[in-house]
Amino acid sequence: MNSAATATTQGDKSIGVEVIFQFLLKELQQSTKATEKNCRSVSLRIAGEVLRICNESKRIQASGEIESSAMTLARHRLQQCLRYYQLGSNRGRVELHSTLSAIIYRYINPPQKQLSYQGRLTIIEDFLQSFYLEALNAFRRENQQETTYRPQSLLELAEYMAFTERYGKRRIPLPGRQQQLIILRAQTFSQQQPPETSIDIEKASEGSSGEFDGSWEEPAIQQLRSAMAMQPEPELEEDTLRSVVITELMDYLEQRQQSDCADYFSLRLQDLSAPEIESILGLTPRQRDYLQQRFKYHLIRFALLHRWELVHEWLEVSLPTNLGLTPHQWQVYTAKLDDQHRCLLDLKQQGEPDEIIAKTLDLSMAQLQKRWFKILEQAWEIRNSLVSGSSASTHEY
Repeated sequence: MNSAATATTQGDKSIGVEVIFQFLLKELQQSTKATEKNCRSVSLRIAGEVLRICNESKRIQASGEIESSAMTLARHRLQQCLRYYQLGSNRGRVELHSTLSAIIYRYINPPQKQLSYQGRLTIIEDFLQSFYLEALNAFRRENQQETTYRPQSLLELAEYMAFTERYGKRRIPLPGRQQQLIILRAQTFSQQQPPETSIDIEKASEGSSGEFDGSWEEPAIQQLRSAMAMQPEPELEEDTLRSVVITELMDYLEQRQQSDCADYFSLRLQDLSAPEIESILGLTPRQRDYLQQRFKYHLIRFALLHRWELVHEWLEVSLPTNLGLTPHQWQVYTAKLDDQHRCLLDLKQQGEPDEIIAKTLDLSMAQLQKRWFKILEQAWEIRNSLVSGSSASTHEY
């Protein structure tokens, strides 16, 4: 191992970096098909990062539990890397792209322009390509790699993707608050780049991060992009549907001027705790609870009315599968519907358009939507009670 592996923390408290390195090496050799050399290099980099964080963290230094904190951090880094390794190159790229897109979605909107859904996705794609380059350069710099380093194996690619996700989520201290690095980059990018201009990454970086030292035409970047997309395994339909549901829900919230709900949703997607969300959004627990309830209201409207077909297809509880109910549940459920609701359900399952259904049942479109919402809501409650064991549920789509 290099000198980083034998370094010590501040004071007399030393971290068993050799122990951490051996732990990481053993786990990677057991959990991957990478070569021993590959596993060693990745283990060494993770162990070095753990040491650096423990050295620089005042909280860890003051805790008196330095070795325990170091091992916990090492396990966390290992799990992130293995997660992307197990997803594979293509699905890993989709997952990373989806995660980062959800964080920045509402921040990608050039001033005085109302972008369409597709237009915003195009800008996000341009921005993320530049951000991947920035993350690669940060990875090289922080791990003391050559400027020509690039991920070549699946394990190295997984290591890079896990690093990129963490890099984007880093908290940058600002006056009175903290903000994630990728959001700050996205805001700067959105303000400086008109959507109709071809994005030159080198120029874009000059006005935002100042951390790029490569070029879009650099062979390493071209190979990196190819590696992230070049795998025989197909993109799963559920990944695509998940991305569409997330982006359309974001768009739905924006259209209804619920930007605070969009912020809340973006943070929820990152599995942040309630205190973390309150800190980032500057809310009291009571204000956060109120925002959560308002978000749930719009979430239910989106899932059971606005885009019910898309959401139910994603959850695999569509009409052809009897809304996800078991045969017994379906029998009990339909028996409780009145004649008009049962007829509405039958016509929906037959694929009749809403205009024909409304005319058949002598309903206005508003009345039809209201009754259909009620039908879906009742089925939703039955599905949730099956999972939670109660008639009431706080399950969210």
